[in-house]
Amino acid sequence: MTHLMETYKRLPVAFSRGDGVYLEDSNGKRYLDGLTGIAVCGLGHAHPNISRALSEQAQTLLHTSNLYEIPLQSQLADQLCELSGMDAVFFANSGAEANEAAIKIARLHGHKKGIQKPAIVVMEASFHGRTMATLTATGSRKAQAGFEPLLSGFVRAPFNDLDAIALIGRNNPDVVAVMFEPILGEGGIIIPDDGYLEGIRQICDDNGWLMILDEVQTGNGRTGQYFAYQHTGVLPDLVTTAKGLGNGVPIGACLARGAAARVFEPGNHGSTFGGNLLACSAALAVLETLEADDLLARAAYLGDYIIDALARELAGNNLVTEVRGKGLMIAVELSEPCGELVVRGLDHGVLLNVTQDNIVRLLPPLTLSDEQADELISRVVAVVNSHGS
Repeated sequence: MTHLMETYKRLPVAFSRGDGVYLEDSNGKRYLDGLTGIAVCGLGHAHPNISRALSEQAQTLLHTSNLYEIPLQSQLADQLCELSGMDAVFFANSGAEANEAAIKIARLHGHKKGIQKPAIVVMEASFHGRTMATLTATGSRKAQAGFEPLLSGFVRAPFNDLDAIALIGRNNPDVVAVMFEPILGEGGIIIPDDGYLEGIRQICDDNGWLMILDEVQTGNGRTGQYFAYQHTGVLPDLVTTAKGLGNGVPIGACLARGAAARVFEPGNHGSTFGGNLLACSAALAVLETLEADDLLARAAYLGDYIIDALARELAGNNLVTEVRGKGLMIAVELSEPCGELVVRGLDHGVLLNVTQDNIVRLLPPLTLSDEQADELISRVVAVVNSHGS
């Protein structure tokens, strides 16, 4: 019997330690981690730089309050703004909280412009979190079911459809922002057409809207740039991130530029734990390691290598309809449901995920060696080819 609420259908395995790209379960079996806690541990497990930063900070001071100055928080904000082209940062504890901050900024921005019921355009098949606002913004009826009434103030459009967004702009004078993922993560690693981000940027500029990018999953080097929008020439007005920023230590960030960076005033928003010393120490160590080890370029290279190899090795499997990805966000799509492959992965010593019922999702560490990448490819091919057997 457990006293935990049954919010997760947990797999029959518990991990006792991690070492780089591997996890070890309570029985001593080792697994290659192809999921990294859902794009969280981008530097792998027990990375010495992260361990050192946490240990040193834990021996000094863990937490004060945002009522006081926190120099490490200011240092982290400076580095994130330099990396992103943004002007200001609000620190939270998760991606959902970072997205809540972005939603509140958009609404407050609209009210300051005299719009009484500001609305935000969001996308079908998106995922932004499980708080009430981010759940409403999320484009999944399965996730929303049973939690009605949902919040008002969101207008939904199909992902990768610029005409639909433009039509909303012509018909809804209350819209103040567009919020979307540059690549759908939970939605199945769906990559939009070239020019999609640029098109939304132009629509936002034409209508005086804020462009909000949810880079909770795509950020922190995952796609081969620090943020996915940096594959284009586009700058959003707000960008949110979390997951890989702390490599396992909870931290989220809402970054803003221009007018969006000046919307919040003292008392408008806050967080007890957001950006505390421990979390900022971890994040600063992550940024330092990403740069020192050239891991953005490494993620881009590994992504191309793994995607090409999986496509080649799975070419004879008639159930595989596509292998796609960007950097180390990789999907193997099957023509039928394949949820049992998650457990099959455990049997083959590899951690992976199935999303949208038929898409094997891989989010491996950016620190994979070439040999470990080959090991991942071999194990995933074996798992996928086991489907139906």
